[in-house]
Amino acid sequence: MLKVSGIETFYGKIQALKGVSLEVEQGKIVAILGANGAGKTTTMKTIAGLLKPKNGTVEFLGENITGLRPDQLVKRGVSLVPEGRAILSGMTVMENLEMGAYQRNDKEIGKDIEGVMERFPILRERKAQLGGTLSGGQQQMLAIARALLSKPKLLLLDEPSMGLAPLIVADIFKIIKEIKDAGTTVLVVEQNAKQALKVADYGYVLETGKVIIHGPAQDLLEDPKIVEAYLGRKSGA
Repeated sequence: MLKVSGIETFYGKIQALKGVSLEVEQGKIVAILGANGAGKTTTMKTIAGLLKPKNGTVEFLGENITGLRPDQLVKRGVSLVPEGRAILSGMTVMENLEMGAYQRNDKEIGKDIEGVMERFPILRERKAQLGGTLSGGQQQMLAIARALLSKPKLLLLDEPSMGLAPLIVADIFKIIKEIKDAGTTVLVVEQNAKQALKVADYGYVLETGKVIIHGPAQDLLEDPKIVEAYLGRKSGA
């Protein structure tokens, strides 16, 4: 479904990605792991069209989407839940959800809003509340629900558990698995390597802008080097 080939992305003269390649199969959860400064979020921003790579390509469903704008990617079925959630704090929960469907013109939007409220009952309870007054966990649920309303084929999640209490983290990862089971492919960048690998099918580990190891998630969970470097503690963003 997604094929990233040799992307090199810069911030000014500083090279953040040094030939990153990865693939995401349809119907799978793929995790990107790594320590602070490894290039995880830069990889996600490059895929999502927020950054343009100097070299390399990003293909989605066989189409070269390198350098397309985020709104163009949303139309093609790629939706990003960014690091920090980026909900519209001055708008209500319902207005945030409606914004998720802003590029749609079909007659299923109301039904789909009902669907995400069934998945996230707290959003129904708080639908008239301003997004900025929600708790961190509730804001993350709102950000995911808003992205789902664009009806993505591929959902990009950047640090979904950041700053959340352990019980909320468990809920978020349960939701991620449910999203996959419902038919949406997921690529997740995550600080909590152990939780990510427990739900993922495949994983990539980045270090200083390069993929240093990749493989089935279960194999990475059992790899002594990965355990020592990332699973004994939470790796940073």
